[in-house]
Amino acid sequence: MDASTASLTRRHHRRLREIHRSAGWPCHDMLEVELLAAGLLERRLAPDGCETLRVSDAGIRCLAEVFAHNKAVRTPHEALVERVAVAMAQAGRLTWRGLMLRVPLPRELFEVEARENLPGAPLHQLAAFESGPVASAPGHVWCMASPDVFSVRHTTVEAYLEPVVHEIKVSRADLLGDLRRPAKRAAYLGLASACWYVLGQDARGRPIAQPEEVPPECGVLQLEGERLVVAREAPRRAMAQLPFHVWMALARTGPAVRLEDDAQSLL
Repeated sequence: MDASTASLTRRHHRRLREIHRSAGWPCHDMLEVELLAAGLLERRLAPDGCETLRVSDAGIRCLAEVFAHNKAVRTPHEALVERVAVAMAQAGRLTWRGLMLRVPLPRELFEVEARENLPGAPLHQLAAFESGPVASAPGHVWCMASPDVFSVRHTTVEAYLEPVVHEIKVSRADLLGDLRRPAKRAAYLGLASACWYVLGQDARGRPIAQPEEVPPECGVLQLEGERLVVAREAPRRAMAQLPFHVWMALARTGPAVRLEDDAQSLL
């Protein structure tokens, strides 16, 4: 990519993709001005006087280079997280990645981990939680959970949200270490009406684990070639509402995946 386009941001690249996928009606904002100045867009004047935009040959090359770069720098874990997030968005769900959410959990869960996994280790080395008890739940502490993918249904009825957590694993060692942490699974289940483990493949293209190795309270998705296949359905439970602090975390972040078809709003 030459110097004239090197300073373009992700917003420029997204607008370029949107125009490429649309009829090219201009927005007349500074993003378009900068793309036109860089030679990545061209103006077209129709016989009736209407002006539209077209991605130039240089713009097509720019899009191809950005796509190749993004594909190259993604780790297998990031690539699988992206695949799951896009699949949830295509299913009509609002999707977030890498959220940090507070969950109240019984303190005894962490004590069990300490006894079974790291005897004698301080409690804070096993899971991060905020100091102080949960006022409304004696014997509980605040645990910070960070699901790989968190999604809710696109609905106007809170009781129909059906929040779902997807935890992505591409390494067998990472998976086995995770399965020895019941508090982590309890945190995910406390956030969602269903929790899934998504299992990647090893170097030979084999699943890193079998469905029966994952606790029964979680569902299992396996990557087979380019497809995500349901190996075991996740048990679902009713969840009347999301806690207010979860709503605030979702509002601060905003959905991570916005399908490119949204670009048609530019028409």
